[in-house]
This record gives sequence, C-alpha cells and structure tokens, in this order.
Amino acid sequence: MRVLHAVTLHTPSHAFGGPTRVALGLCRGLAERGDDAVLLALGDEFPAGPLPRVVEGARVRLHRARHLLPRFEVSGITSAVLLADAARAVRSADLVHVHLMRDLVTLPVALLALRAGTPLVLQTHGMIDPTENRVARLVDGLGVRRVLRRADAVLYLTERERRETAAVVAPAPIAPARRLVNGVPARERAAPPQGPPRLLYLARVQEGKRPRDFVGAMPTVLAEHPDARFVLAGPDTGALAETLAHADELGVRHALDVVGALDGPEVLAALRGASALVLPSVQDAFPLSVLEAMSVGTPVVVTDTTGLAPDVARAGAGRVVPARPHDDNGPAVGRAILDLLPPPAREQASRAAWDLARTEFTLDTVLDRLTQIYTEVLTHRATATPT
Repeated sequence: MRVLHAVTLHTPSHAFGGPTRVALGLCRGLAERGDDAVLLALGDEFPAGPLPRVVEGARVRLHRARHLLPRFEVSGITSAVLLADAARAVRSADLVHVHLMRDLVTLPVALLALRAGTPLVLQTHGMIDPTENRVARLVDGLGVRRVLRRADAVLYLTERERRETAAVVAPAPIAPARRLVNGVPARERAAPPQGPPRLLYLARVQEGKRPRDFVGAMPTVLAEHPDARFVLAGPDTGALAETLAHADELGVRHALDVVGALDGPEVLAALRGASALVLPSVQDAFPLSVLEAMSVGTPVVVTDTTGLAPDVARAGAGRVVPARPHDDNGPAVGRAILDLLPPPAREQASRAAWDLARTEFTLDTVLDRLTQIYTEVLTHRATATPT
C-alpha cells in the first residue's frame, strides 16, 4: 500500500515536537511492515544543500520552508514547491494521512486529497478545537470544516479531543472518528540512577508547557535535596528567557542545567538517567516524551489536563498534579517530585511505568490499530464507489 503522510514541519531540533515524531514513527513502522510510506513536510533550520531523504529511519520528502506570514509562526510557513509535489503525490497514493493543523501545509494537502478523490485520514493531535480567534475561525470556514466533514476517518487521542474536534464542525456531523493512541518502541527498563536526584523537563520551552512550574518546583525539592539537579531540555520556542529569569528570582539558577534540544539517542540517555520526567504542561493531549520516559521505566510527573494523566494515575506510573494554568503551580509540582524520590516509591512507580508502556502503548500495538483503520477505510471506499 502506498501511504502519503503529511505534517507541517521537521527541523533538526524537533522544534515542532510531537506530531512530527509521531508521523516519523508511523511511517517507519509501516515501511518495516512492507508498505510504501513516505512523509511530506517542510524542512527548516537546515544548512545549505540537499535536505535529508531519511529521518529516524523514515523516508521523507522535505521542502525548504518559506516564512510567508512570520507573525503566525508555524501556521504561516509554506512552500509552493511542496504544494506542487503534494498535488502529484496525492494522486499516486492509495491513502493520504494528514496530521492536520490550521496552517498553509497540512490543510492544503488535505484539500488536494479531497479534490483527487484519494482516501483521506486526518489526525489532529489535539490541535483543532473551538476557538474565538478570528483568523483561526476564518481558516475553519475556508477549509478545516470541509475536510473534517468529508474525510474518510478522523483519528483522536482522547475523548476530550474527539468532542472538541467535533464541536468545530457542529451542528454538521464530523467524519467517522476512530481512536488511535501514540506509541513507542518496546525497550528495556533502565537501572535506577545513582547519585543525587536528577529531574528532567523534556519538551519545547514554551508557555503552555509550563517550564515556569518546573523551575518553580526547585525550591521545594532543593530544601530536602540540596544536591539535586534540574535539567531543562528542549528547543526554545519563546519562553526560555522568562523561565531563566524566574530561576534567578527564586535563587535556584545554580541547580538548573539548560541543555537545549536533544536528538534521539540523547533523549533516551537523558530519560534513563533521570529520577523522574517532569512535564507540568497544561496543553498536551498525549505527550510523546511521557511515553518515551515510561518505556524505559522513568516515572513521570504530569498535570491532570494531560491526556495520559488517567493512565498514569491508574497504573501508579508517577504522580498527577492538578493543573493551575494561570497561577504558580511550582510548589505542588515540587511536592509531587518529593513523593517520588524515596527509593521504594521510585522503584514501584518505575516498574508500573514500564509495564504500562509495554502493555498498552507500544508502537506495534498502534500500528496494528492503524492498519486496521486503513483497511476499513479502503474497504468502505471500494464498496461505496460504483464500478
């Protein structure tokens, strides 16, 4: 089967985060199962010269990003060459899988697939929900509602995402909705880290992911573990300066290591060496970094607005903190970290995290489900289309 995936952006620093990592993993996994899968995306932050054709084992077709509307950041980048390539690619594909957001890449690709009559699967990653933003509502009217109604399937991570995506097209019906979680490869559980506690934030450094609360947790933890280290890892997408200023205000900058973006092997090494992954985000539907952490047995601290929070709480794979998007949640995050640090508590959470990842969230399980969805879509098309 020839499957074309489309996502907005890939950069060497993984600045676009989860949707691209998910798309790469699915393409790689489908190819390993014998499908002809390729990912179409913009490439940015690369040096001059040819863009890569393979990323993390997945075939890619990257085109250099043009920052057409800089004030809209990722939503304002595009490429005429990419769109011309997409017009050809959707016609030759058996199925098009678009990781949809309100932008100038994935929405046009989805519209091109509808025009070509190619079976279309949409995956929104929690990025399409009701909004009062006038520009976003204009984009909804120009095409988002149309593709959500006319796609062959819309994939969702959580029940909340399903409801919010459906609300964008209400009162019209949305396309058939199918649940597909994120997955990670099965891995060995890491040995408990030795030495002082090491707490890891691994995500884009942006306001909605609340790096401020990660830093805000430091005084609480350092009061009992003065030798603890806090590692802030991830590309800066707007909140680094404010986060560091907050660390200075609290007098904890000496215990904070800022390491920037990490690549694949560095990510796993950082996770294996961490006492816990701390992601105080209030906006993540299903954070891949949390799954990656649990896959090596690293406990997690997350907020209750995170899509994985019910699974973490049910399994005892870490600690869940009530979200406070507009207030300082640092002390509560710090107390949750302290609750995990005693060796018996950390060992129990580590094993629970590892068991949860390998029984419910492996990439093989996700690929089985995705292949089933693709088969249902193609079968329905074959029986519904007159010969």
